[in-house]
Amino acid sequence: MTPAARYAVAIDILDDFLNGEPAEKSLSNWARKNRYAGSKDRAGVRDIVFDCLRNLRSFGAQSGIEGGRGIAIGHCLALNIDPADMFSGVGYAPSALCEDEIISIAQSGVSTLFEKANLPDWVCEIIKVDWKGDFEQITRSLSNRAPVDLRVNLAKASIDSTIDVLAREDIIVERVTTVSTALRVVQNPRRVAGSTAFAQGFVELQDSASQAVIGLLGIQAGMRVLDYCAGGGGKTLAMAGSAQGANFDAWDISQARLAPLEDRARRAGVKVRLLDTPPMPAVYDLVLVDAPCSGSGSWRRNPDGKWRLTQERLLELQTLQAEVLRAASKNVKAGGTLAYATCSIFKRENGQQVEAFLAQSPDFSLIKDQEFYIGEPSDGFYCAILEKQL
Repeated sequence: MTPAARYAVAIDILDDFLNGEPAEKSLSNWARKNRYAGSKDRAGVRDIVFDCLRNLRSFGAQSGIEGGRGIAIGHCLALNIDPADMFSGVGYAPSALCEDEIISIAQSGVSTLFEKANLPDWVCEIIKVDWKGDFEQITRSLSNRAPVDLRVNLAKASIDSTIDVLAREDIIVERVTTVSTALRVVQNPRRVAGSTAFAQGFVELQDSASQAVIGLLGIQAGMRVLDYCAGGGGKTLAMAGSAQGANFDAWDISQARLAPLEDRARRAGVKVRLLDTPPMPAVYDLVLVDAPCSGSGSWRRNPDGKWRLTQERLLELQTLQAEVLRAASKNVKAGGTLAYATCSIFKRENGQQVEAFLAQSPDFSLIKDQEFYIGEPSDGFYCAILEKQL
């Protein structure tokens, strides 16, 4: 495929997205129907689509043209590519620019703070209140690509040996100095999933801030640990891989989400018990609640999420978080620890949830909490460590 042909495909997928279709679904459908497209073409189209989703408002404003076509033209302008080179109508390229489009491009530009922020207005208002003077830095970060981070599975490999194994397949990484288990891929990130290190369970794809959360938990040998909202088990594996001698249970209300964890744990060489009934009350030294949330801290990776989130859904999530936190707290034994985490940058999902819980739970007290700023070390995260009184 030519670069121009990739733009033509991206425009169709963006139009599908604007009409309510999830971007991942449209990309998968296109790849399945067009098997002539090689891996580089699929990656190229995906990169255009996700760059456009991260910068939906500003790219559209730059061109002044509606729809996926206008957003894709804005992508060209942001990269200092002459849109006429991509929009030529030659071969599989998008149709040539018309006179009205040429005039619009010349006269348009990003004019408002919220257009530059590349977020819905109501989300911008939340971030302005929550983060005040950091608004522009946070929204600028969310408009950029996230790095590709790996977690080294210390149950199977050391940091140094993993770096060497990856390098043999030309996957070049660097240490994330603030997170002991984290490596950041600086060359050939798309090779990781097919690499020897991944196949043998030496590494998992996991954001550095997500790994840093595990470092706050203080897991020790002999502890009985529950991952209450385990999902696919990323944090379960991170706990089990970095803390030898503890016992790990995983629970999720969706057994379908939990099911892949069995094979993942086997590949990682760690023991995790998957619960098919709700966990027993008051028996765990540590309960981790990785709560359902807006995902706003990881919108660089899942940019369609910031356009699909509604005010109504955010309220639903806040209600669910409070319910999950209360339910999980019943599983903590006296003297044990309850850890509440989200990949959100909204204080109403983070510290405010913990404050509300503590107001209704006098047997718990806050030991510490930490907000992970986007880029320090990676995605936006929050974690609170609570102790249950003896």
